[in-house]
Amino acid sequence: MTSNGPMILCDNLVKIYKVQDLEMVALQGLDLMVDRGEFMGVIGPSGSGKSTLMNILGGLDRPSAGKAIVDGQDLLKLSAFALTRYRREKVGFVWQQPSRNLIPYLSVQENVELPMLVAGMPAHERHEWSRELLEAVGLWERRQHSLSQLSGGEQQRTAIGVGLANKPVLLLADEPTGEVDTVTAQTIMDTLRHLNENYGLTIVMVTHDVRASSQVDRVVTIRDGRTSSERVRRLRAEQDDQEGASAGHQDHEGAHQAHAEAAYHEYVVLDYAGRLQLPREFLEHLGISDRAQVDLTEEGILIRPAVGLNDSTAQAARLSEVAETWGPQMRSRDWRLRVSDASRGLRNLFRRPNHSGRSGDDK
Repeated sequence: MTSNGPMILCDNLVKIYKVQDLEMVALQGLDLMVDRGEFMGVIGPSGSGKSTLMNILGGLDRPSAGKAIVDGQDLLKLSAFALTRYRREKVGFVWQQPSRNLIPYLSVQENVELPMLVAGMPAHERHEWSRELLEAVGLWERRQHSLSQLSGGEQQRTAIGVGLANKPVLLLADEPTGEVDTVTAQTIMDTLRHLNENYGLTIVMVTHDVRASSQVDRVVTIRDGRTSSERVRRLRAEQDDQEGASAGHQDHEGAHQAHAEAAYHEYVVLDYAGRLQLPREFLEHLGISDRAQVDLTEEGILIRPAVGLNDSTAQAARLSEVAETWGPQMRSRDWRLRVSDASRGLRNLFRRPNHSGRSGDDK
């Protein structure tokens, strides 16, 4: 294990699920790097591969190919025993439904201490760590309450405490604000940010919540099993410093507000083969469908709608794309008839005549 490298490194990560005779490619060469102590969000349409990525990073599933390295451990090469140990020691989970983390007949503190008890942690250490966690999530005063006495947000904060009970280096949060109201969602995000800043905890969060995704350090978009784009969070004050703007005219309150606000800069991810996944709304706005024209200019690479394609060229391009997508197809019946005629001709050509001068098949 190294403390200098990134917390997560995914290099050309592939995951293929096989159901009976069908194969589904969930991840198609995904590349991702997450720094230690980073609070990162993952977004993308349904079926893009977000859940598959989380399952692999959490040790719940194995990649089919490529690399998935977390805290120096290559998850593809770990034995079943080592993978179980990785789940127990390195990673914590927070699910959309708090019930997946919690046992209803236990109190708040008992839920948080249960993973520690299973791990064999001494009693005094369990009590100290559970108190620290419950104070961090703001629930120490309600430690003896049952789950039925808690609100949805308090249950989710309890689930966060359970996810951190094993002192993981990585916390995976799957839609942690998906089933709560706006105020409660903000409380959960504040809790995660507090844990990230005070414990140096690396957090990867899958979310569809626009408000939640605007409060993380970086947002990575996944489309069709690949990283498509990323938005990097930069504080307004940092941006002003880089641009050389003077903030001397601002009062203390204004400076504090500028520091609290964040600007996001979006970048398109370039994969190992030089492919770009451009935002769909850009392509629709420009009328780019299956072909585009690329030119090198002084300012960079210019992508614009393809021009000058006649009908035959466009049709050939479309047929090429369909053939590449569908693969080998069934040949037509006419093709089989032509092969049958050719085979019959070959048989007639190679018949050997018998002694009577007739062919061997002519009787």
